[in-house]
Amino acid sequence: MPTVRFTANLKRFYPDLSEVKLDSLDLNEILTELENRYKGLKDYVVDEQGQLRKHVNIFIGDELIRDRETLSDTIGPNDEIYIMQALSGG
Repeated sequence: MPTVRFTANLKRFYPDLSEVKLDSLDLNEILTELENRYKGLKDYVVDEQGQLRKHVNIFIGDELIRDRETLSDTIGPNDEIYIMQALSGG
């Protein structure tokens, strides 16, 4: 089962957010399951077209996902997925 982890910055919006193991190997299904647990999280991560928002990054292992539009990157059963706010500024 893939493990989903989050940066501490997201706890500001979702204080109960914690690491979770999910059965799915599809990123869209994982986001839907996370939405069921943490209402509003999916809307924070993806826009109205289902594309990854500019202020969010998702890593599978140590690789940034390549497909920000349809989230079709391959997920293995033992992968770690990291969802985090993209940081910017000067």
